[in-house]
Amino acid sequence: MANTIKISKKIKINLHILLVIISVLIMFLVTGCENKKRKILNIGILQFMEHNCLDESRQGFIKGLEENGYKDGENIKIDYQNASGEQSNCNQIGSKFKNENKDLILAIGTPAAQSLANMIKDTPILITAVTNPAESGLVNSNEKPGKNVTGTSDLNPPEKQIKLIKKILPNAKNVAVFYSSGEVNSKIQAELAVKECEKIDLKPIIYTVSNPTEIESIINSMNKNKIDVIFVPTDNLIVSAMPHVSQTATRLKIPIICSEENSVKNGALGTYSISYFELGRITALQAIKILKKETLPENMAIEYLKDSKLIINFETLEKLKIEISDNLKEELK
Repeated sequence: MANTIKISKKIKINLHILLVIISVLIMFLVTGCENKKRKILNIGILQFMEHNCLDESRQGFIKGLEENGYKDGENIKIDYQNASGEQSNCNQIGSKFKNENKDLILAIGTPAAQSLANMIKDTPILITAVTNPAESGLVNSNEKPGKNVTGTSDLNPPEKQIKLIKKILPNAKNVAVFYSSGEVNSKIQAELAVKECEKIDLKPIIYTVSNPTEIESIINSMNKNKIDVIFVPTDNLIVSAMPHVSQTATRLKIPIICSEENSVKNGALGTYSISYFELGRITALQAIKILKKETLPENMAIEYLKDSKLIINFETLEKLKIEISDNLKEELK
């Protein structure tokens, strides 16, 4: 009888141990399943340089992710890197992202996009603030990328900007088309601007810059050549230096018509601008479809913003002693 009681106790102890082991195993299994469900997605962001347009694109992208349940530090981890306008930095950061096997990468600005696209072939790459991805060699075509790259374009056709010159300065003749010689997308926009100038009896004269130290001397040469107005595309180098560009041009009484809102805030006279924040947000929606495996980059067309709004810097207008028409005043309302 005593032996039976001892055996019974041993069985109970063994059963208890077994139940504890089973409970622990179940706990690990459940935790493992939850961790699988909560897999942290690693997203790299490479921005070519700091200026308001590119910053707003990044902010719009992050906001778009958050609005759709992808929050940094919770279910995604964002690794933001800035190349400070140096192509060599783009290459180094691209190599880092490649080695870290990111789940998705965002490239902001054409040089950043080109660096990543040349280096990384097996990770989805979203691009934004790139004027013409196809002509920049990033995709096979803007309608059907055919590669691991897709995203949004900041193409803001120069047609409206050039026509704005005539609206504000009806007597203008000589137009300086001013951009960085090292930026492919700027050259594309400059060529379009030249064609638009010629359509409405404006004489376009190309001026290029390779580094910021040349800006002042080039604008001084424009003044000697009797330039009536400067047109600036969405050029990273000149846009980032716009406070200096506009200060120099305004001192010489040369108005600047640009291609985006922040340049106007920094002293240019006017533009029809798209929203870079909204552009980033649209890019986020594309990224989410790819992360959810609803589609592949090669099948997702490059997207554009169609709406633009007139923006005028009234302080610059006053300094240049320019009067705008009632029609433009009405359009600003």
